[in-house]
Amino acid sequence: MFKNKFLTFILFFIITYSASLIGSLATINFKEPWYSLLNKPVFNPPDWIFAPVWTTLYLMMTIAIWIFWHSKDRDMSTVYIFFIHLIFNTTWSIIFFVFHNLALALIILIGLILLIINLMFRFRRVNMLSFYMMIPYLLWCFFALILNFNLIALN
Repeated sequence: MFKNKFLTFILFFIITYSASLIGSLATINFKEPWYSLLNKPVFNPPDWIFAPVWTTLYLMMTIAIWIFWHSKDRDMSTVYIFFIHLIFNTTWSIIFFVFHNLALALIILIGLILLIINLMFRFRRVNMLSFYMMIPYLLWCFFALILNFNLIALN
């Protein structure tokens, strides 16, 4: 049993952090000088804050899906939605930083938030800890939505 739980954690970790890696590569390789030249709102966080926040959020996502997976009432459709949500998460970074399309990134972010809310409701029915693990991620994505909208308005 322990071996199975460890292996599933590693699998979910690899899948979740693969999304992180792709998003990070898009950000690192295409962010500058474009992003530095944008007019930003006064509440825009410093660049150094994003890596630790996202690293923590990806870990919490991993734990949430892993706990859900080992719950007795789990369903595969929720796991599929989790994977789809990771695609939206990664796509936002690509659209925003690689293609510099702020409006399309905003639309993708709205879709991502809706998927996170859907996941949270599904997690809540099966395991409250999985639900709670997603709250910081949802809040950060709402903050990202406000930032994304303000970047459109200011540029």
